[in-house]
Amino acid sequence: MKQAVVFDLDGTLIDSAPDIHAAANTVLERRDIAPFTLAEARGFVGHGAAVFVQRCLSARGLAADTALQAEVLDEFLALYEGAVHLTLPYPGVVACLDALAAEELDLAVCTNKPEGPTAAVLTHLGLDRHFGVVVGGDTMAVRKPDPAPLLEVIARVGAARVVFVGDSEVDAETAARAEVPFALYTEGYRRTSAEELPHDARFDAFGDLPAIVRRLLAVG
Repeated sequence: MKQAVVFDLDGTLIDSAPDIHAAANTVLERRDIAPFTLAEARGFVGHGAAVFVQRCLSARGLAADTALQAEVLDEFLALYEGAVHLTLPYPGVVACLDALAAEELDLAVCTNKPEGPTAAVLTHLGLDRHFGVVVGGDTMAVRKPDPAPLLEVIARVGAARVVFVGDSEVDAETAARAEVPFALYTEGYRRTSAEELPHDARFDAFGDLPAIVRRLLAVG
């Protein structure tokens, strides 16, 4: 019976907020729009690039300017495509992926990050070797928390039992709607307390994840 672990990307496997923050501020400063702090940028991540830009402009009172939003999004995506140099895996991620692969589990990614930046950062960090299936925020007509992208990943992998690993409100809702066991990484980009998010297990260190996955797959 094929079993798999599907991961969110930003805030789960990688801390990409510094690159996202830098790219956004570059575009905003070109238009004399006040820049954001790293903490503010982290709070805008989770629903894909378009929503991220919308949140940035809304926070500066510019939500109604749809033409500006389109311009900023295009420029942001152009920078975002190669925004990899400030991004790092969270501690323990590489060893965890190696351990899960050694247990002959299929590993995949389901993210709201567009496919291009996703491929770029996975390759840059050498993580692409672990993932046979990657579904990004522009792979389908819908994004998380719609369950369709996660269900598409599961179908492509062909797994009978799956655990989804993520860090946010979006990921918790996606797992619940897809009826997939959810492991919550508590050190990512969520804004809600861990206790308030539906989850089957939670962890703050990736060294704990293999045991959690084994338990959830056994239950599932």
